[in-house]
Amino acid sequence: MLNRYSKSFFQHPHLRAAAAIANPRIGHARSSTSSNQRLKPALQPNGLASTPRRSLPSFPCVAQHAARESRILSQRESQSSSSPDPSSSGPEPPYARPSPSTYQTYHHAEPFRLTYSDTPLPELDIAYETWGTLSPARDNAILLHTGLSASSHAASTRENPAPGWWEKFVGPGRALDTSQFFVICTNVLGGCYGTTGPSSIDPATSEPYATTFPVISIFDMVRAQYALLDHLGLEKLYASVGSSMGAMQSLAAGWMFPGRVGKVVSISGTARSSPSSIAMRFAQRSVLMADPNWNGGFYYDRLPPHTGLKLARQIATITYRSGPEWDIRFGRQLQAFPETAEQRTPALCADFLIETYLDYQGEQFCLKYDANSLIYISKAMDLFDMTESSLVELGLSPIGSTPPPTKPSVQARLHPPPANPAPHLPALAAGLRPLAHTPILILGVQSDILFPVDQQRELADALRMTGNSHVSYYELGGVWGHDTFLLDEQNVGGAIRGFLL
Repeated sequence: MLNRYSKSFFQHPHLRAAAAIANPRIGHARSSTSSNQRLKPALQPNGLASTPRRSLPSFPCVAQHAARESRILSQRESQSSSSPDPSSSGPEPPYARPSPSTYQTYHHAEPFRLTYSDTPLPELDIAYETWGTLSPARDNAILLHTGLSASSHAASTRENPAPGWWEKFVGPGRALDTSQFFVICTNVLGGCYGTTGPSSIDPATSEPYATTFPVISIFDMVRAQYALLDHLGLEKLYASVGSSMGAMQSLAAGWMFPGRVGKVVSISGTARSSPSSIAMRFAQRSVLMADPNWNGGFYYDRLPPHTGLKLARQIATITYRSGPEWDIRFGRQLQAFPETAEQRTPALCADFLIETYLDYQGEQFCLKYDANSLIYISKAMDLFDMTESSLVELGLSPIGSTPPPTKPSVQARLHPPPANPAPHLPALAAGLRPLAHTPILILGVQSDILFPVDQQRELADALRMTGNSHVSYYELGGVWGHDTFLLDEQNVGGAIRGFLL
């Protein structure tokens, strides 16, 4: 009779084969000897029964890493004996990414200064894509800022018909209505999808920068985007729009260039990274950098730190959704086991469906993104702090004049003051003063654990303390957590559409 657990799924033939790659002894023993035979006592020369030898356990979740490494090595060998891949994006490692023929690249030939480095980048490439048509007055441009790991491919294009990361929100009649607006999206500075980052070639050495790449900031990312806007001849944006890390960029853009941004949309973001989110990203970087293949960041001519990057992505995935959603989607369900199994025993590798989901998410990501880019960009998120003291310490100040005040919004008049303000709230309000006259939409999600809704409330409060009376603030329900900005087309898209128009 079957009980709640079956025989360990390690005995599945495909998983057994994977384990054999990591430990040939295990694969050989399991393929030639039955479990009953292995446990049968052996007779010693004196006729006495010897103690039965235990079979060695197998761990498919560990063997999977060895199998992946073996596959990468074989692919590298086959590529080295053939012509270069025409879809390669250049100096970056050959992870799956948009082909350079599907996006445009702006080359900034002049030295590019940085927040935390006395030495500027000698040159800069920025990958970008556009949707819609620029108006004759050049006044309908929207800059769409990405999250940590996204490319410039926010939506499908003629050059690249594959769905983009914000496909539901960019297009005719959608939140960013391309029948009215000209939308621009870039891969951020430090990225690996066409924009200069750690995997790009350092012109001084003709080798990848690796970890000689300088530490960057959110403000550096925005300055790079504005170098592109200058190249395109765009003096002023209709709006700066972003979610997650993109929300940090949208705020920074409005703060740095108050006279060049008409409106700001900040979704599931913050003006000051909290200790909890810093801790989560530190844990991700720690497991990645502990992978021996990381090699201090110098791995571009060898195996990448695929195992560390997979584990880092698993940690990140936990922060992107919510516990209530896990309950609805997976509960405590166990994954199916082979029909030939007589009983189930708990496995030390993935056993619950939630575990298999995290494993899948990490597996899909670990060869699609550059590990050093994750390290540098996530650190830039940690460093983001728009309190006045932090901005003064960095020597940052807005560029240009501030726009005139506009009519207050209904939401601004209805918003009550905070009951128990955080100690840093006055300093944050002082830092955000250049945004006092910019219309701003702030969206928070009640189930978000990466950027808790308190941070969006805090942002709205700080902006109103500057005298900004045209701040629109909404909180969204649902169980999707931080990823709500990717999934809730009706509420997120509707709020953006109404605010922009």
